[in-house]
Amino acid sequence: MSNTDIAAAIDSLPPLREVIAAHELRATKALGQNFLLDMNITDKIARQAGDMSAHTVIEIGPGPGGLTRSLLRAGAGRVIAIEFDRRAVMALQSLVEASQGRLQVVEGDAMAVDINALAPQGPRMIIANLPYNIATPLVIGWLRNLRQDPAFVSRMLLMFQREVADRLTAPVGGKEYGRLGVVAQWLCDVKRAYDLPASAFTPAPKVSSAVVSFTPKALSADAPAFETVEKITAASFGQRRKMLRSSLGEYASLLADTGLAGDLRAEQLPVPDFIRLAQAAEKS
Repeated sequence: MSNTDIAAAIDSLPPLREVIAAHELRATKALGQNFLLDMNITDKIARQAGDMSAHTVIEIGPGPGGLTRSLLRAGAGRVIAIEFDRRAVMALQSLVEASQGRLQVVEGDAMAVDINALAPQGPRMIIANLPYNIATPLVIGWLRNLRQDPAFVSRMLLMFQREVADRLTAPVGGKEYGRLGVVAQWLCDVKRAYDLPASAFTPAPKVSSAVVSFTPKALSADAPAFETVEKITAASFGQRRKMLRSSLGEYASLLADTGLAGDLRAEQLPVPDFIRLAQAAEKS
């Protein structure tokens, strides 16, 4: 079936609000659910991803399937949607049929799913309106996978609450600049695509959201292990008001090895300098 035929089949499905009502799919705070029902917005996210025709797109928490519909209509080669909520899994079955084999819904916990095993044939993208309560641990896990396997994903396009997006994209010296931003910006070109008001969601959360794009970088052959960078940044930002000579603790001797000033604070140190410290730690 062509993309045009699949798009027509999807457009013939009931509106999302009718799907929610039919399956009593009220958003649950405990699951971090806030549904994005405006297809103009979900279509915009799908367009932001570019050509997906050769990709398997992993979506987390599809809910009633708004973004899922947009991904399929935009020509994603295959979509694997991971959903914890049984109600949503059932609500997506009509979309599975309309997709003519391009959509697979996996019932399970996204924190426990092995994406490599689920989609062994690349290339892969991850595109999702992430549940707020697991967004940060999910992205840290994916960044760890990316360090271990540069082919893990070719791109991630993820929606976060604004506070997390601020931390991911924070420039050096900013108050939001910290461990999460350092690790993300080390491994990826991280860009804030656009912001969305709380009113775009059902129910409306108390905070606004932002879509963040991650494009993996090519790392040098001597790039440090993910765990080493985690340890260095944890020590540096653990007492961020202190100078590095104090906050780094057992790693303070690395400052002399790398020529970095000990009177700097963690938020003053650019990403490449954290990587130099991690490299020095591995050599020592």
